[in-house]
Parts: sequence; structure tokens; C-alpha cells
Amino acid sequence: MKKTYTAKQEDIKMKWYIADAKGQVLGRLATRIAAILRGKHKPIFTPHLDTGDGVIVINAAQIKVTGRKLKQKVYRRYSGYPGGQREVKLEVLLAKKPATVIRLAVERMLPGGPLGSDLIKKLRVYADDKHELTGIKPIVLEAIK
Repeated sequence: MKKTYTAKQEDIKMKWYIADAKGQVLGRLATRIAAILRGKHKPIFTPHLDTGDGVIVINAAQIKVTGRKLKQKVYRRYSGYPGGQREVKLEVLLAKKPATVIRLAVERMLPGGPLGSDLIKKLRVYADDKHELTGIKPIVLEAIK
């Protein structure tokens, strides 16, 4: 009888990857990043454990979106108070805070709860090609076509 494999703490080794968002489509890049943060690319993947790796995203300001999303996609948040609903279009958010666009896309693809909170902490997004994590020697992710 075969048994289900569960990763042990000593089996989990974390690596860092670097992804260049220049010219990449937002959704396709976000799904790839979410899978790496979750650990689905590893044979030791366990759904209820953090077996994933860290990801650094550079050139977030040069991300592409398809169709009419730039004008039509709206990000909403609500404070809970009357009149506290705020809306911002993707075009405006991409101009002001490009790192937030990628972070939100990836965060919404991860599970909710404590596991998702731990996973999103391993994501670093930078608007340009400069980042301060050069000492860890990240592995370069190939472009997604």
C-alpha cells in the first residue's frame, strides 16, 4: 500500500529566483510566480506546507496587459465606513505604483489564511532593474512566451 508523501522540515530547501517583467504579460507572469512561491515546481510539494521558493521581480513598470484592461480594469478597496469605497484604474496604478500591480495579481492567486500570508512575504517586486538582494545569487527565470 502506497502512502501519501509529506515533506519534512529538513527536506525543504529554499532558493531564490529572479524574473524580469519587461515585456511579459501580467497574468502569465503572475501564475508562474505564484506556482514557484507555492512550491508546485518541486517534487516535494505538500499543499498544507510552505515548500516554495522566493521570487524577485524586476522591471515591473514595463509589464504588458492584453486587450482593453489598461482602461477597463478597476481595483477596488473598501474601508468599511460609509463612502469609504475607493477605485483606481489599472492605467493609473501602473503609472504610480507598478510594483503593487504585480503584487496584487500574485497575492490573489495564492491561498488565503496564514499559509498565503507566509508565501507572499517571499515576493520582492521592484519597478526598475535595481534590487538590493544581489548577495543571494538568484536563479534567472526564463521568459514566458
